[in-house]
Amino acid sequence: RYQVEDESSHLDEMPLMMSEEGFENDESDYHTLPRARISQRRRGLEWFICGGWKFLCTSCSDWLINICRRKKELKARTVWLGCPEKCEEKYPKNAIKNQKYNIFTFIPGVLYEQFKFFLNLYFLVVSCSQFVPALKIGYLYTYWAPLGFVLTVTVAREAVDEFRRYKRDKEMNSQLYSKLTVRGKVQVKSSDIQVGDLIIVEKNQRIPSDMVFLRTSEKTGSCFIRTDQLDGETDWKLKVAVSCTQRLPALGDLFSINAYVYAQKPQLDIHSFEGTFTREDSDPAVHESLSIENTLWASTVVASGTVIGVVIYTGKETRSVMNTSNPKNKVGLLDLELNQLTKALFLALVALSVVMVTLQGFVGPWYRNLFRFLLLFSYIIPISLRVNLDMGKAAYGWMIMKDDNIPGTVVRTSTIPEELGRLVYLLTDKTGTLTQNEMIFKRLHLGTVSYGTDTMDEIQSHIINSYSQVHSQNSGNSTSSTPSRKPQSSAPKVRKSVSSRIHEAVKAIALCHNVTPVYESRAGVSGETEYAEVDQDFSDENRTYQASSPDEVALVQWTESVGLTLVNRDLTSMQLKTPGGHILTYYILQIFPFTSESKRMGIIVRDESSGEITFYMKGADVAMSTIVQYNDWLEEECGNMAREGLRTLVVAKKSLTEEQYQDFESRYNQAKLSIHDRNLKVAAVVESLEREMELLCLTGVEDQLQADVRPTLEMLRNAGIKIWMLTGDKLETATCIAKSSHLVSRTQDIHIFRPVTTRGEAHLELNAFRRKHDCALVISGDSLEVCLKYYEHEFVELACQCPAVVCCRCSPTQKAHIVKLLQHHTGKRTCAIGDGGNDVSMIQAADCGIGIEGKEGKQASLAADFSITQFKHIGRLLMVHGRNSYKRSAALGQFVMHRGLIISTMQAVFSSVFYFASVPLYQGFLMVGYATIYTMFPVFSLVLDQDVKPEMALLYPELYKDLTK
Repeated sequence: RYQVEDESSHLDEMPLMMSEEGFENDESDYHTLPRARISQRRRGLEWFICGGWKFLCTSCSDWLINICRRKKELKARTVWLGCPEKCEEKYPKNAIKNQKYNIFTFIPGVLYEQFKFFLNLYFLVVSCSQFVPALKIGYLYTYWAPLGFVLTVTVAREAVDEFRRYKRDKEMNSQLYSKLTVRGKVQVKSSDIQVGDLIIVEKNQRIPSDMVFLRTSEKTGSCFIRTDQLDGETDWKLKVAVSCTQRLPALGDLFSINAYVYAQKPQLDIHSFEGTFTREDSDPAVHESLSIENTLWASTVVASGTVIGVVIYTGKETRSVMNTSNPKNKVGLLDLELNQLTKALFLALVALSVVMVTLQGFVGPWYRNLFRFLLLFSYIIPISLRVNLDMGKAAYGWMIMKDDNIPGTVVRTSTIPEELGRLVYLLTDKTGTLTQNEMIFKRLHLGTVSYGTDTMDEIQSHIINSYSQVHSQNSGNSTSSTPSRKPQSSAPKVRKSVSSRIHEAVKAIALCHNVTPVYESRAGVSGETEYAEVDQDFSDENRTYQASSPDEVALVQWTESVGLTLVNRDLTSMQLKTPGGHILTYYILQIFPFTSESKRMGIIVRDESSGEITFYMKGADVAMSTIVQYNDWLEEECGNMAREGLRTLVVAKKSLTEEQYQDFESRYNQAKLSIHDRNLKVAAVVESLEREMELLCLTGVEDQLQADVRPTLEMLRNAGIKIWMLTGDKLETATCIAKSSHLVSRTQDIHIFRPVTTRGEAHLELNAFRRKHDCALVISGDSLEVCLKYYEHEFVELACQCPAVVCCRCSPTQKAHIVKLLQHHTGKRTCAIGDGGNDVSMIQAADCGIGIEGKEGKQASLAADFSITQFKHIGRLLMVHGRNSYKRSAALGQFVMHRGLIISTMQAVFSSVFYFASVPLYQGFLMVGYATIYTMFPVFSLVLDQDVKPEMALLYPELYKDLTK
């Protein structure tokens, strides 16, 4: 209402609060106030209203943002057995969902994916303009027919893919499981399982959700599960039931007790779990601590017996789902480059139209003429380019799948075959990808004498003689101790015979492990896996070994081959069979599992016949060298074996008296009950035993490489592709495989990045690494995490200069993170290849994902863009098909643009001759036909173009290097 008097006074110069004087006289007529007073009051009101509106808008926008961003906080939980209704919170539904869209978002989602490309959006605008009479140039179908065809093909293809995903999800969610209730067993769908349910899972059935293991049909109170779809490891894992519930007489007694499980909040780490089991109705209340060995994670498979568990996490909160990243819609670099070219052509089109209108003299409604010229020259931007390229991609996919040289190859993502032709970084898994995950025992070294694969028969004869002497001396009573039973203090003074040392070494290898023999029942029996009891027939052909590491299995299989066979094992004892068929029983008193920190595992056993207590230990040379008695050969021989690409293990023993063991046991149990620093205290007690141990032998096992891995890696290196190996395996193993597979050439140095935990340590180690030139890098996942936290850019810059990088102890999420880092920092195209469920995140994050269908299941192969059956096929896939696809699509794209420029040039000449009139030269179907049917086959024949034969492309991989420029 009022004009501002003082132009120099601005709103932002006003005070935050008006004086009382400005608002005190409310009865007075507003119009009769002095103009200065009116101006002051008006400015005060303006400030109050604007400030209030700004505050209100800010508050509302913050509130909306918070609602949009709010994510349910993950919390620890108390789960009552068989009582889902007692759950305090609502937990996610236990349904698997891999679909990208639902019934409402499908059409908008697909259209958005199409029209986010400038090319398609431009043609949509052009086609819509034909509904305006003043802008109409030809028939509607001239513009709508090509656009409609492109959209129909795209929507149909997406619909088929989405329907397949829906069917797969429905099949998984509809799997039936037995749920234990007060009234007995009922069948429930996997998707209807809730937190707190008691679920029964049969042998060879998938575990539907994360559970705590309560009971098993196995007498041992333990069972095996297969985890290949979760962590990529093919070895079975031993799981132990909660002892309180395992001891209950019957299954139904689970409802007669008042018990609950306290579980930590859901988290990513699949190798750890902390929780407690509490039974309240007993006097006193029973408290059991729960660890990873009491859990059954979703997506694993029961390998033996029947298990009953209580569900603690469902759906999105399960470990397997939390470790899987959402698949992104992959768009090839070629498509992105063409999108940029389309924008450049659009600018050329606008420039040409402006020139035409300028030469016309801006007469009449010039802006209408400008728009008509834009429509007339719109063929500069060819809509048929997308159709031609999509058909080309389909043809490339068909050629890849029909190639007899790479049988079994499947193209699962048909939109990115050109990506195979311009890769710079290849990130590969180790186990099952570069190697077969099959260990073979190669070397036994006793210090003065070494045995290889060709002299194993000598060891066998020593073992047969040794045990035959023992049995004859003891009048047929089996004993596992050597004839000489001297106290340990005098052992170094007596020089043992070679035969005696071999006997001790083989026995130590046969006892120091976590391997369990499994006996499959023969046809006609119940069909369940049965574990051998003492009186069972130990038939060799019916026995398989299961362990958490293939190294352990290889060692036990070797002892079997030389005559000492592991025939049975439970939680408290194990039995060995001698060459003469006698059974030796050993009681397991303590077992110290392998950890990445200790790098060793130990076991204390008591010989049933003699009562002798022995502490056996095996581990990496770096950990064992300080534990064993002084010797002059261990370090040298470990180096020799490592250079042969063998994984080394040092084996040692120590005899304990009854008093020594009882003292150790009391201290050990006390340490295990401590609440603070439990792990440190337990480690300290165990270390008190690990002194002056007798060195028995050094073993060497080899992980068999996949066929033709070395020439394939050599070919990829020559093609200019940098190879990074990302593995969950140990540092020593990863380094060995890197050398034996020739990922790191013989002439190259290897820089092993020291473990770092702080910023200062990372800084010093990066400086040390910076001084190295042309050397491969080996780094652990923990150290990598620290470096990326503080020095991300510097680390990636240094690592990218290395000819090869090995990252060991990598989690699935770390693998995916490394892929994204390379994409972000280098802008180059990445390819990830793997074969296990733990590689899925990496495969989905890479520009191009390749899955190998192998021993670790089909999860990686199903999630990948391309699926192959052997690692060596990657050479032909990239050098031949990738190279051809990219070169052909590039030529095709240029040719189609060239075709559009021809017709637009003719239109420009025609308009120029006829006084710059915005009239079309060709009308109707002739234009539609020119861009599609009439010129289709000559242009599309470029899809079959071939500059060199496949054999030449494989022989000279350097040809591939040009495409990455």
